[in-house]
Amino acid sequence: MTDQAVDAGGTRVSDEGRFLGRTRELKELRADIERAGLDTLSGRKAPRARVLLIAGRPGSGRTALAEELVRVVADRYDDGVLRVRLSEPDGTPVPVANAARELLTALDVRAPAGAAEDDLTAVLREALAERRALVLLDDAVAAEQVDALLPDTPECLVVAVSGGPLTGIADVRPCTLGGLDTKSALELLSRHTGSVRITVDPRAAEGLVEECQGHPAALMLAGGWLAARPKAAVSDLAKQLHAESDEGSPLSRVFKLVYASLPAAAARTLRLLSLAPAGLLDPHTASALAGCSVSGARSTLDDFVGLGLLHAVDSPLPQYEVPGCLYPLLKALADTQDRPAELQLARARMLERTVRLLQSSRAITETDSPDAREKLQGMPNSVRFPNPRAAEDWLRIRRPALLAAARLAVADGELDTLARRLMSQLVRTMVAHFGMKAAAPDLYGVHGLVLDIAERRALPREKAAALLNLADLDAGTGRTREALARYRAALDAGREANDPYATGRAMESVGGAHLELGDYDRAADWFGRALAQRLARDERAEAARLYGRIAAAHTYAGRYGEAVRNWRAALAGHRKEGDVAAHARALSELARVQEYAGHPEESLRTCQEAVECARRAEDVRLLAALQLRLADTLDRLGDPAAAQLHRGAAERLLGEELSQEEPASQQAEDPKHAADACEIRSTSAED
Repeated sequence: MTDQAVDAGGTRVSDEGRFLGRTRELKELRADIERAGLDTLSGRKAPRARVLLIAGRPGSGRTALAEELVRVVADRYDDGVLRVRLSEPDGTPVPVANAARELLTALDVRAPAGAAEDDLTAVLREALAERRALVLLDDAVAAEQVDALLPDTPECLVVAVSGGPLTGIADVRPCTLGGLDTKSALELLSRHTGSVRITVDPRAAEGLVEECQGHPAALMLAGGWLAARPKAAVSDLAKQLHAESDEGSPLSRVFKLVYASLPAAAARTLRLLSLAPAGLLDPHTASALAGCSVSGARSTLDDFVGLGLLHAVDSPLPQYEVPGCLYPLLKALADTQDRPAELQLARARMLERTVRLLQSSRAITETDSPDAREKLQGMPNSVRFPNPRAAEDWLRIRRPALLAAARLAVADGELDTLARRLMSQLVRTMVAHFGMKAAAPDLYGVHGLVLDIAERRALPREKAAALLNLADLDAGTGRTREALARYRAALDAGREANDPYATGRAMESVGGAHLELGDYDRAADWFGRALAQRLARDERAEAARLYGRIAAAHTYAGRYGEAVRNWRAALAGHRKEGDVAAHARALSELARVQEYAGHPEESLRTCQEAVECARRAEDVRLLAALQLRLADTLDRLGDPAAAQLHRGAAERLLGEELSQEEPASQQAEDPKHAADACEIRSTSAED
């Protein structure tokens, strides 16, 4: 096994980079690759990938062996190595859909956001059908997880890591791990203690290996304990462990000894690390949990790495991982030695720090917002990012932990203010940095959490908001019929909650879905219902906008008279509100309808009026578009000279604004309008 490759799953960092022991097991696994399977022996072609299973207790080095096997045989697989972890540190299975999406991301294959598990696994099998890849499935909990992810091609190889046999998967012989051989175990110890302390008392060292039963994780903890005490004899540690030989496993006995040697503050910090989402933490997480400074937390975490209590993750940012084999021990200590109120407070501090970091990460992207700049300046230096790129890198690297924090925030089945704020900031920040389309798979998960809690706790207002957000994602990814069903359900929930915002938005969105599906009569009808509500509430600006949507539906249906009437109503509304830009856009659309209706002279006059409005509104792009429309209309009316003048004016306007508008065009897909569509509604006005 490698120096720090105790199998909690995830990325491992090795000091030496050299594998220890397991020679026999490695040889058997390599031979198993070449072994003829049952299908071959029966004369049939193997329908699926060969599965190699490495089974063992947590901390036995099972992941390390899997990684070494992958390293040795990887050159046979031209399409590379794919890795995914199938359980959380506490043993909770990772949903197959999430695992499939992670593998598809590694393959650079885009899967539909919000797709069902069967659809995702089908896309994965199709993507692997023409590939020769090696797939490592770490910490599998059940055979069903592995079976769902198996490629339908014998050209691929799957290496699965589990705690026991995966009954139900054909033609799999588990390679079951016990302890390390004595020679390898002694070498592992010497990496921590130095060779001298082992060679001067080889019998004591062998006795220590025997007390640890060759268990790699226990040996690492023992080595870390000895490394921290240069004057301690190996025999002393062996005797202490022997004296407690009747109390639990070797790992638990060594851990108990290491834990007892920690200062009180460090011991408390270690216990609280069991609260880290997905077992992933950084100095900010530890700082918030322990209530100490960020620099102090990082120093403590590095000390824990030296003792073998944590793994340092190979990452551009300082990140650490709680070994899966130690997680139950840490949680048991926290449950017995810390009061529930203390654990709840530590969890709240951690989630609050996460909210602050998300706020900072989003605010630094809003460089044109005075409010965002002011809020950013008011934040402590410890949670501020130097630039947008650093904020995006942090968000990308910490994404698994942030999504796990969202799950943790609602794990108790509640949707309190802190949970709402975390969900809201996570959604907004992801959209701000990645865009709605790229963030959609994660956003489905976040809004799905809210919907689940809202349904279980009978919270109609929150249910309506979650359904609207999920429906918006469906609509944005082309799943219009699914979106329509969710919009209707959101309307029912909004009515139950007596929430005019939710009901109004749901009615308008139902109309938009029908418009997308080509049912223009129903679209106009639903827009009309939403308009009636806006008029009843005297919301004139929204009413004017809805008149425009009704006009658009009539235009698509070819009812140009009705479209003109509604555009004129929209114009009246925008004029009363003093919205010059909206008035110019409405005139532009009215001119288009007049042209469709066969009235080019009226269209020309309306278009000229729209040009003047666009000039007053200082909307350069709209002005250029209107100039081009004028040019087209003049061409049809037989005045090519005037048309050329307007076309040249439009080109000059666009040429002057192109370089200035380029950053805005990059943001057009995602930022503020998209973020608003994904809002997690809260009673708090702060977010």
